[in-house]
Amino acid sequence: MYQLEHPWLLLLLPLPLLVWWLLPPHRETSASIRLPFFDQVTRAAGVQPTEGSVVPKRAWLQMIAEDLAWCLVVLALARPQFVEPPLEKVEPQRDILLALDLSQSMETRDFPIPDGSLGARVDAVRSVVADFVTKRPNDRLGLIAFGDAPYPLAPFTMDHDLVRMMINGLLPGIAGPRTSLGDSIGLALRMFEKTTVPEKVLILLTDGNDTASKMPPLKAAEIAGKNSITIHAIGIGDPAATGEEKLDIATLQKIAADTGGRYFFGSDQSQLATIYDILDQITPEDQKILSWRPRVELFHWPLGAAIVILALYHLFAGLYGLIRRRAAA
Repeated sequence: MYQLEHPWLLLLLPLPLLVWWLLPPHRETSASIRLPFFDQVTRAAGVQPTEGSVVPKRAWLQMIAEDLAWCLVVLALARPQFVEPPLEKVEPQRDILLALDLSQSMETRDFPIPDGSLGARVDAVRSVVADFVTKRPNDRLGLIAFGDAPYPLAPFTMDHDLVRMMINGLLPGIAGPRTSLGDSIGLALRMFEKTTVPEKVLILLTDGNDTASKMPPLKAAEIAGKNSITIHAIGIGDPAATGEEKLDIATLQKIAADTGGRYFFGSDQSQLATIYDILDQITPEDQKILSWRPRVELFHWPLGAAIVILALYHLFAGLYGLIRRRAAA
């Protein structure tokens, strides 16, 4: 569609007419001959002399050219534009960070899978979390793996193929044999510092208790709560385990409660998949659609047309005058 950025400037169109009507004609003093018998000459000629200005009449071609040029200049001042179809950009309003435990215990083959057999814990986690990523096409996702220390594997990104590729390549023990639960929350805090979205969610999965962190998990969770970061905690593995492999359920429940999240326990792959389905439901897609319409400026067309019209008129008038002078000579 076409539009004028400043349509009120079209009110200037009658300005030349108002100037002609309201202002007196321009006066010039010209040389003349004084006749002592002027009165006798005028009476003999039957002419009544008057005082005032002589306003020369403009040629019709001049009037058309100047009026048309003025209209085009005013149109150019009003800034005609061509407004193109709207362009839309979807901007996520939530960042989701996935933190996965890759301690050595994640290779334990005690996790029931749908066919009834026992598989490695990490295999079930890879399958379920990758499926969760597939269901979140319009969220920015990040990925952390933690063992002896936490490591950012993927920054917040819309490239979900990259996130799935990183998840499918996870191997137990690559980050060390122990579990740094508190430090992984600390790394999440630093990653969320660089985001500007209104909602920040950390989904934390582990199969043991904290054995390697420098920052206590509850202290990290307290800071996360103050920074409006929601943590959903998921525990998997053998609830009857002892020692370093014992799941610290109380700490995970406290982390979730202090940050407004929820705690889940997954005893097998089907239950783990159900947990991520619940997380998918309680964190619905939140997006903001930004829309704008590109505009192409067109003021140079009427302005250029006005210049061409005046140039052609003066060229034509000059040639016409030259021809008349030569004919008179």
